[in-house]
Amino acid sequence: MSRNEQKAQTRQRILEAAGRGFRKGGFGGLGVDGLAKAAGVTSGAFYVHFDSKAAAFRASVAQGMSDLKQGVRFCQAEYAQAWWPHFVRFYLGERRTCDLSESCALQALAPEVARSDDASRAAFEADLREVAAIVANGPPCVGAPSSVEAALAALAILSGGVTLARAVSDPVLAEHIALSIERTLLPQQTVEE
Repeated sequence: MSRNEQKAQTRQRILEAAGRGFRKGGFGGLGVDGLAKAAGVTSGAFYVHFDSKAAAFRASVAQGMSDLKQGVRFCQAEYAQAWWPHFVRFYLGERRTCDLSESCALQALAPEVARSDDASRAAFEADLREVAAIVANGPPCVGAPSSVEAALAALAILSGGVTLARAVSDPVLAEHIALSIERTLLPQQTVEE
């Protein structure tokens, strides 16, 4: 393995560890030392790849939004005209119940982005617009948002619903929240109860 390949792998390891840390504990949850330790590197190695914790946060948000775009595109390619119900159910199922450190950037990092700097908010906004365009321009599917505005509303409902469902301690209430959102976003679909 070349030096450049090693450097790229180390950067990716730091980025993945930082993303998990920011999703689980927020921007203030870990300092550079904690982020470096989670990645298995020294603080000095962290600074070789990111000039600040804020830079690692911006890169983590961008990576998380890229993962969301890939997830939407995967559902569109894999399920074609049935992609929207699969995406909604995945988001309300696996993305709602996984460990917070592995959750979607849209619901886990948006509150942190709202408290961050202008550059982070601008980058998040650009990525969010791109996700909405991907959703709106997906294969024709009954109930799928067909405009960017409708896609933004659906993404807000999904991410807000997952946030609420994660915030309650009663698993029955959490499931009720998820089913209510599913019924709202997939009114023509049969909801399995």
